[in-house]
Amino acid sequence: MSADVPASRELAGIAELAARTAGGPLRTAFRSRPEVDVKRDFHDPVTEHDRAAEETIRAVLAEHTPGSVVVGEEGGARGGADSHVRWYVDPIDGTANFAVGLPFFCVSIAAVADGELVAGVVYDPVRDDMFTASLDGATCNGEPIRSRGAASDATAVAASSYPSAADLRGGDRDETLARFGRMVDAFATLRRPGSAALTLAHVAAGWTDVAFDPSINAWDVAAALLLVRQAGGTYLPLGGRDGDPDWDAPGYLACVAGFDLAGSVMTEVAGLTAMGAGR
Repeated sequence: MSADVPASRELAGIAELAARTAGGPLRTAFRSRPEVDVKRDFHDPVTEHDRAAEETIRAVLAEHTPGSVVVGEEGGARGGADSHVRWYVDPIDGTANFAVGLPFFCVSIAAVADGELVAGVVYDPVRDDMFTASLDGATCNGEPIRSRGAASDATAVAASSYPSAADLRGGDRDETLARFGRMVDAFATLRRPGSAALTLAHVAAGWTDVAFDPSINAWDVAAALLLVRQAGGTYLPLGGRDGDPDWDAPGYLACVAGFDLAGSVMTEVAGLTAMGAGR
């Protein structure tokens, strides 16, 4: 499949269908306080609804793009190894929020065709907001969105999961907390929303000015990074190797168009030069 605009629109439409199909049951199950299992440790929860939503999404994608590869957070990579289309699926990005009834989580689905990221959706089932990106642009509920907002730290709302428990364990704890403190001091407001994909969708829409995460997975950000870029914002992959696709980088820094990133505290905190941003 060639990566042209009509093909990307078609893949975006399939992703929308899959996200809505999974989103309905998630909306019904929301605030039911489901039982929570853990994966790597107690900071990494999963519920039966994560697994059920991913299987629903896989079924829709298989029906409309037979033989395609689906890389899901819960079920790993499955499908035809030689397929031209590869999907990246996070059935619930923000499981910890979903599990306790905090209304900030989403379904994230991205399509890569012949190695190019060409379509993505981030669906907020609580608000029924469908963010869609294709090679034709970015929309929310069918209306074009532009990533515009604050110009500097002092007037910006920033969102980040940093520092995570892994960040605190894996480095100099005092320095890690000091970096976080510099972010708190610099920004007008700093939030920890709990869903990278939905946070980035809000950057694309201009509802959040800056987003940062040094530890992320492809299924969390593939759809959302296309949203940010197609809406005119900036998405910088952090820490990846030259030649790797941007969605495979282990971290990111994103901001709205017109934001003074060079003058931001994030240049220091994210270690842009040392971490190999903007490959």
